[in-house]
Amino acid sequence: MIEIPTVEDLDVKGKRVLVRADLEFKDRESPRGNATDSIVAYLKKCGSAKIKLIGHKGIAEMYSWWDGVEVTYDIRADERELENSIEMAEELAVGWDIFVNESFAESHREYTSVNALPKLMKSKNQPVCFGLRFKEEISNLSRVFINPKKPVLMIISGAKEDKLAYLESFVKFADKILVGGKLPEYKEKVEQVESFGRARDKQVELVEKVILADLVADKEDITIHSIEKFEEEIAKAGTIVVSGPLGKFEDEGHRQGTERIFRSVAKSSAYKIAGGGDTEAALAMFNITHKFDWVSVGGGAMLEFLTKGTLPGIEALLK
Repeated sequence: MIEIPTVEDLDVKGKRVLVRADLEFKDRESPRGNATDSIVAYLKKCGSAKIKLIGHKGIAEMYSWWDGVEVTYDIRADERELENSIEMAEELAVGWDIFVNESFAESHREYTSVNALPKLMKSKNQPVCFGLRFKEEISNLSRVFINPKKPVLMIISGAKEDKLAYLESFVKFADKILVGGKLPEYKEKVEQVESFGRARDKQVELVEKVILADLVADKEDITIHSIEKFEEEIAKAGTIVVSGPLGKFEDEGHRQGTERIFRSVAKSSAYKIAGGGDTEAALAMFNITHKFDWVSVGGGAMLEFLTKGTLPGIEALLK
């Protein structure tokens, strides 16, 4: 487990606190909304002199949500944010005593506000730390690969082909990997990973661990046969990770795969986590979010953390 300095370890009374938050939400009752509300409430309770939230893709209404709190809700409007710019970091740091990273969802990227900024402030002996939600993310996600309840089952779906790059890493701790959504269309890439795995280590037989779903004719859902096969694996699992819907769940005619698989996971007694915007939306649609032990605020960040056990945004605060 990563030993992380959190905001609870610091004396923030009378201090000016700069918080990198996950502001990509419209509903304050969402995990990201709750996380932001919680860190603001905590800092106010502890008597911080000034609080500023910086993040991306928020909405203008945020200006009035937290009384007395300054908000920059579109930090990527400055192109230097994507460049890990020291110059921009220096500008952001002016006037602030403490930096808090409450943006788990962006911490797999080397952006200025999650990488260069905390490094700069730390070099000037200014305290940097993780937020309340960030600490919980690390604790809950680490349970997947640190003494997990076996078997460990990964359900990797959605439309983003880059998820396939994680298969080689997942096989190190997962007993089964179920692949759905659009990803089975990239079967050749999966087979290339499997071949590499066998050549690298004969004891690692990815071909035995990866189960590709069959897709219906229009490729927008998985077949009944695949649903049943996946449900059999879910019933046996001790730990389950869900990343991505199984089909185009927004369309009632293509909702069956996602709904049946997600409901099967929700009913399981396994330790179960999920992550990603579409996954979160589907869980909310089926009203089963509360059935999961943890819903991560990050999709890509969750997968990156599960494969590496750390993130650039974590390393920026620890080093």
